[in-house]
Amino acid sequence: MTPGALPDPLAVALLVGRLLEKLRVSYLVGGSLASSFHGEPRSTNDVDVVADLDPATADVFVDSLGQAFYADASVAIEAAQSGTSFNIVHLETAVKVDIFVAGADPFDRVRLQRRQRVAIDAPNGQDTLYVDSAEDVVLRKLEWYRRDGETSERQWRDVVAVLRVQRDLDVAYLRTWAERLGIADLLVRARREMKGQ
Repeated sequence: MTPGALPDPLAVALLVGRLLEKLRVSYLVGGSLASSFHGEPRSTNDVDVVADLDPATADVFVDSLGQAFYADASVAIEAAQSGTSFNIVHLETAVKVDIFVAGADPFDRVRLQRRQRVAIDAPNGQDTLYVDSAEDVVLRKLEWYRRDGETSERQWRDVVAVLRVQRDLDVAYLRTWAERLGIADLLVRARREMKGQ
């Protein structure tokens, strides 16, 4: 696959998304790619995908990648069994795709239900991709920010940018899940910063 005019990570995300859709696997793109749709665009060479894979489908998915990707079927199957993650690498562009298996994580289940289909102007016409909702980008990035010891300025900037750009966020939903995820204090702080307080 030649990514063409699209940035490499976006072109690779579209390719992976198409393969998952062919297999009828629910998926969404999260992370910095999703925050770029909802906030301020920034460069990244990684793609984060949440996918509802079981072991059999994980095996078929890896097989469907063909020679375009480096992928280990046994690692993907194990991740699908344990509800963890695995990665694949697009060889031509060196873009790494981290695939998080939805598993039993209730937040991932909700994220898959709330995902949004976005239109992408691709070289061969318009294409579409499922991405995290703006609220779920904020919540997941705040979670990662906390897990990383609250040191990642990029994660924090992504969160504040989404809060600034998206004026119609479901605040009740954000507060409810922030409480459940143990990040309510970070959400309050980010919203204050977004308002310039």
